[in-house]
Amino acid sequence: MIQSLLIANRGEIACRIIRTARAMGVRTVAVYSDADAEALHVREADEAVHIGPSPARESYLRGDRIIAAAQQSGAEAIHPGYGFLSENADFAQSVIDAGLIWVGPNPDSIRAMGLKDAAKARMIEAGVPVTPGYLGDDQSPERLATEAAAVGYPVLIKAVAGGGGKGMRRVDAAEDFAAALLSCQREAASSFGNTQVLIEKYVLSPRHIEVQVFGDSHGNVVHLFERDCSLQRRHQKVIEEAPAPGMDAATREAICAAAVRAAKAVDYVGAGTIEFIADGTDGLRADRIWFMEMNTRLQVEHPVTEEITGVDLVEWQLRVASGEPLPLRQDALAIDGWAMEARLYAENPATGFLPSTGPLEHLALPGFARIETGVEEGGSVTPFYDPMIAKLVVHAPSREQAIDRLWDAVTDVEVWPVQTNAGFLGRLCEDPEFRAGTMDTGLIGRRGDALANPLAVEADALQAVAAALVAGDANTPWTAGSGFRLNGPARRTVRIVDQAGQVHTVEDVVPDTDVAEEEITLFALGDARSYRLWRGYGTATGAAADGAILSPMPGRIIAVDVAEGDVVTKGQKLVTLEAMKMEHSLTAPFDGTVAALTATAGGQVNEGMVLVLITRGEPGPETP
Repeated sequence: MIQSLLIANRGEIACRIIRTARAMGVRTVAVYSDADAEALHVREADEAVHIGPSPARESYLRGDRIIAAAQQSGAEAIHPGYGFLSENADFAQSVIDAGLIWVGPNPDSIRAMGLKDAAKARMIEAGVPVTPGYLGDDQSPERLATEAAAVGYPVLIKAVAGGGGKGMRRVDAAEDFAAALLSCQREAASSFGNTQVLIEKYVLSPRHIEVQVFGDSHGNVVHLFERDCSLQRRHQKVIEEAPAPGMDAATREAICAAAVRAAKAVDYVGAGTIEFIADGTDGLRADRIWFMEMNTRLQVEHPVTEEITGVDLVEWQLRVASGEPLPLRQDALAIDGWAMEARLYAENPATGFLPSTGPLEHLALPGFARIETGVEEGGSVTPFYDPMIAKLVVHAPSREQAIDRLWDAVTDVEVWPVQTNAGFLGRLCEDPEFRAGTMDTGLIGRRGDALANPLAVEADALQAVAAALVAGDANTPWTAGSGFRLNGPARRTVRIVDQAGQVHTVEDVVPDTDVAEEEITLFALGDARSYRLWRGYGTATGAAADGAILSPMPGRIIAVDVAEGDVVTKGQKLVTLEAMKMEHSLTAPFDGTVAALTATAGGQVNEGMVLVLITRGEPGPETP
């Protein structure tokens, strides 16, 4: 059995592997970049080795440094996790050549499934159903256009070396084919260094169904049933579940048997996933499900399979890599209940899902769900890597109960000041197509702004929050935080500023001089959004930009040109922010007074952070 293991990854998957390894008594070695020096996976491992600067290409993608770290630390084996070098056959071979154990499939299996055209040809030989299309070597635009017409529009152009949604173009009509082909080939050349493409029939109501397979070095291969990953945004999975809704026993047997044949066709050893595309127009049918590709690694969504089977897939990986046979045979595996996983990201759905990086001043995740994370309160989301905060995993006896539990989990998320997609996930859980199990991969695209844009905050909720603040109610559910303390007499106005910069004004709130905190932070108010609230002064104008100067993006304050109490004029520069290698001047929206100031020169700020509060007019006399 492996006694020491280096994890060639970071974040939540590194923490996940460390957890199982520790339970098995295996010593763990983490690797880290400059940005991850204080990361959770570094502290949880028994040992950690620095491998380079923050950019992944200078650290986590440097196979030579990772192998050197394993040799330096005395690790026997390397687990690649997912992403980075996990499906790089040359790296896998280098690990083996260095006398180390590679926790994954053999390099030949990775290569066999790495190119989509060669993989499909091999699947045809193995009797695995594949999508109708063209896999030929003749890559002339004329031949490709002819084959597309023969398949019948709409078609999908796919880079043979592609993955992660890159190098794919849908074409609906012959006149659009040439431009789409050129665009696809440019992206393929840039991302993969290979312009070759294949043509596939585009399925109008596609469902993404995948089967977890596992092989050992003794010739055994089993499946651990299917997952449905149809809820996607731009080919990136958002919510995954197991088993697949609408999958009857006969169809399950057919698709899982095909997945096992696929794995055996490449002498597969370790954890892998066979991805299928299903035409969901008339429900799931065995004759309308086709092989798409194989992921020769552990998947991000593997926890839902673990939840319905009771199997620890990382433990299986370590045992199989140590030469042991599979712990269970096929007839000992069964489905128990329903599991779902939601990917919680630091991103803003209302701004096109742009990443929201910065410090995690407050982070609280639901205690009743399985949480897979690589960050913690007091840490940060950096711009160098995938902005995932956590995977929220739930299990229940039925699909309906699992959806309700997932909704409970995503609406129980508390994150400040980084923005998240929690509200977006909550609305997905409420979508009637998803709840009915009739969704396809286009659902999120069809819903558009209805899912992405935050819901309006109800006036009753704002009134209740404002009343709780001024009453100083010790039993209020809101979480208190430090912030502005405004001098002067309290008036009957409370302002709540959300992270999008919108100011919500609540009038006629009875003040209470006993309130200790002039500002509190609110979480999950109506839409799993974060809000910052403070007691206001004077009569509110109701304008959205009523004096709250917010940071438009993460950055560093390089100059502060005002102080509290200063009288300013409209357009006067208040603060200079350096972000994206550019300087941005933030100015006064109207004539007024600097009532509060949190910006400090040299300080790092997150998107949406309130930097200055301007009130209209000049300051009045203080009341003792």
